[in-house]
Amino acid sequence: MPRPPHFNPSVTAMPGAVYSPFAHRLADHPGPVYPLHVGDTWLEPGEGMRMQDIASADHPGLHQYCDTQGLPDLIDALVERTRQRSGLPWERESVLVTAGATAGLGCAVGALAAPGDEVLILAPFWPLIRGIVQAAGATPVEVPFYDRVNSAAEAVAAVSDRGTEGTVALYISTPSNPTGRVLPEAWLEALTELARDRGWWILADEVYEDFVYHGEHVPLAPLAPERTVTAYSFSKAYGMAGNRVGYLVGPAKIIEQAQKLGTHSFYNAPVPSQVAALRALEGGGAWQRAARDQYRTVGEAAGSLLGLPAPEGSTFLFVNVAHALDRRGLPGLLEDCFEEGVLVAPGSSSGGDYAEWVRVCYTGMPPEPVLEGVGKLAERLARR
Repeated sequence: MPRPPHFNPSVTAMPGAVYSPFAHRLADHPGPVYPLHVGDTWLEPGEGMRMQDIASADHPGLHQYCDTQGLPDLIDALVERTRQRSGLPWERESVLVTAGATAGLGCAVGALAAPGDEVLILAPFWPLIRGIVQAAGATPVEVPFYDRVNSAAEAVAAVSDRGTEGTVALYISTPSNPTGRVLPEAWLEALTELARDRGWWILADEVYEDFVYHGEHVPLAPLAPERTVTAYSFSKAYGMAGNRVGYLVGPAKIIEQAQKLGTHSFYNAPVPSQVAALRALEGGGAWQRAARDQYRTVGEAAGSLLGLPAPEGSTFLFVNVAHALDRRGLPGLLEDCFEEGVLVAPGSSSGGDYAEWVRVCYTGMPPEPVLEGVGKLAERLARR
């Protein structure tokens, strides 16, 4: 008999969007809604960097395909930028423009991890990376880390304990989504040395590199350039999430394979978005500095309302809500928050050990409504 049709098990195992179950109810919510679950910004891109600032007459081919690697001028600008920031002699073959960092990491994982391989993921993690690894047919292995490790030696021990003969790569996010932590150089040196000893690739997620408020961002690539591929995002760096443009930087042999996957999925990042990205690189410094100052201020205020230290970087707070849970667990708390219009991301989407945590983004709305929403969350947590 013919085999009955079925879905790819790697896909059915993936979670959907965090608030999919609530989506049909949002339109009928009677009061204001505070979407603290989405990692976005309320700020519009700077002047000259917006879609309405780009005229097709000034950019022949704006609505056509381009080279699958990216627009040549943008590639050149990214090579120069990454050389300056890393001190490494990257060439054009070391850069791939992608349809957002999400697509970039998908291409990188697909190039480096085969079905049956294992990818170590420092947890709590950016929610989509688990599904990206599963989409490649590989196995995500969660490493409880950001809330538990306090030294370079502990960092190595935590990761080493989860590694096996099937491990091929280690995913590191710094500044961290969702914890806001900026990993110290000594820890990163120790982790990259471990990866070198074990023969692992390093997947560096540095999309929040420009938003560090305390401490200093240390890029991973200079510590192990021969095995590190780094993802960057114009969504985060310049407030262009809707444009869907990011990029990968790494050894040419990795980028070559990642480009093949990009060609067979999104083909090329949207050309108008690439033009906007180039303009951002050329003139977005002032926007970025102003955004960083505003993010720092609202992040500190949000942390204070929740009784948390000021975030070191990124645009998130990760909150332990164990004391506020009743017999319904985290789903019950999320439902109660939803009734008040407050949407937060469940910690379980960032790792199996975090079913008593929630993630809060403090930049998805202007500061006043964000702090109103965070205040409501703080009141809810205090009532339990």
